[in-house]
Amino acid sequence: MPMANIQQVAKQAGVSAATVSRVLNGQNSVSQKTRIKVEEAISLLRYEPSMLGRNLRNSESRIILILIPTISNPFYLEIIKGIENTALDHQYNILLCETDSNPDKENIYFDLVRKRMADGIISMDPAVNVETLKQLAEKYAIIQCSEYGGGIGIPYVTINNEMASYQAVRHLIHMGHEKIALMNSDEKFLYARERRAGYERALTEYGIPVRKEYIHYTQHLGFEYGQQAMKKILTLEERPTAVFAVSDLLAIGALKEINASGLSVPGDLAVIGFDKIDFSNMTNPTLTTIAQPMYKMGIAAAQMLIDKIQGKPIDSIIFDHELIIRESTSG
Repeated sequence: MPMANIQQVAKQAGVSAATVSRVLNGQNSVSQKTRIKVEEAISLLRYEPSMLGRNLRNSESRIILILIPTISNPFYLEIIKGIENTALDHQYNILLCETDSNPDKENIYFDLVRKRMADGIISMDPAVNVETLKQLAEKYAIIQCSEYGGGIGIPYVTINNEMASYQAVRHLIHMGHEKIALMNSDEKFLYARERRAGYERALTEYGIPVRKEYIHYTQHLGFEYGQQAMKKILTLEERPTAVFAVSDLLAIGALKEINASGLSVPGDLAVIGFDKIDFSNMTNPTLTTIAQPMYKMGIAAAQMLIDKIQGKPIDSIIFDHELIIRESTSG
């Protein structure tokens, strides 16, 4: 049996299609008697209104875009869960967009917002084209979550990366380490610059010189990049006794390489990561790391975006982080 349309409902109820539309949209200009007739006709014909059509008439899609650089980094999972649950509570759906930090792919997703096929964007891509994002934010609802460009006027949800990094390195210093290596990401990303600043502040505060040969950069965040960086660190003439990695993925790769080389953690080298992804509690030894409240950040980002879509004023949020001390620094 073909699905009934709005004209058939109108005919059954003895009213115009416009009146049926007003009932469907909850408008108060329809009498109670007419409303009941229309509702009975809808029920009898089992009519299901097109959400797409209704959304287009209301100039909304009820879709939120989430931009992430790669789907393979488990860091994003809890944030996405927080966004999705909040979005669904407010009758929004999410569309997950993997950008590969590629401006051409980003533009395809930006076009969805320009063409009103999505209502707003939550960007978690640190390499996102900031200028384009800035221009979009003048007309459309955009929030940055976790990774953000400072000073560009787009609201964000994050933690204090510099302070978190400082506390991680200070912990290593309190454990008696002075030769501390930094495994960092590409410094075109703000978080990488902030985390290096925290590392250097801790060393300087305790009178420990910052040694260039102890700072290693990786092109991407991934286990294999942590392994490669650790290989180089282990060849240094004066080998460090501790490593601070700006991502758990890098730290877990470092753990694997240290174990493979016959050295022990934390006996020969202590290791600290960043993010507290699920895997960080399954390593051998378990990984000391900085915990970000990922799920809470997702909830906040989604709520901020929905408020922004609705024209409400919003402020950026900086959440607290926590140093989670496990076996990789304390044995």
